Amino acid sequence: MRLSTKGRYAVMALVDLATHSQGRPVSLADISGRQEISLSYLEQLFAKLRRAGLVKSVRGPGGGYLLARSAEDTRIADAIVAVDEPIRATRCKPNAATGCHSDKSRCLTHDLWEELSRQIHLFLSSVTLADVVERRVLGTAHKIDGQMIDGQKAEANGAQPRGAEAAAAAE
Repeated sequence: MRLSTKGRYAVMALVDLATHSQGRPVSLADISGRQEISLSYLEQLFAKLRRAGLVKSVRGPGGGYLLARSAEDTRIADAIVAVDEPIRATRCKPNAATGCHSDKSRCLTHDLWEELSRQIHLFLSSVTLADVVERRVLGTAHKIDGQMIDGQKAEANGAQPRGAEAAAAAE
C-alpha cells in the first residue's frame, strides 16, 4: 500500500497546525513555508479538511486555520479519509461481492490485502495528532490496546527476541 502525497501532506499540515497554533490561527503560507508544501495544494487540502470538520477558518488580518477539535481528539485516519485518500492495500473495491479479476473473481491474496488494509486503518485510527506532536508514535506498531503482541513480549521483558539466542550461540 502506498499513501499518496495528498494523505501525507494533510497529516503533515495538521501536525504543523497542532504544533504552532497555540490557540491562534495559523496561515497556510506559514505551514507552506515550514513544511515545503505548495500553498495552492494546501488550499485544496484545507478546503476538504474544513468540510470534514477537522479545521475551521478564521478570516481577516491575523486569520488562518485552527483545529476544529483538540489534537487529542483528531485521529490520523480522519485526516487521510477527509482528503479522499483510501486506506486500502487491495485493488478490489472495499467490501465488494465481486473481485478484481476480469471474470469478477477475487485474487488468491485478496483476504490478505483486505486484512492489511483493516490493520492499517485500525492503527491510523488509534493515533492522534497529539501522539504525533508529542512523539508518542514510535514503538507503538507492535501494541494493540496498549498490550504487547506475541513475539514482542520477550523483548519487552528484557529477554532476547526469538532466534537471537541461536544467533548469539553461533558467535
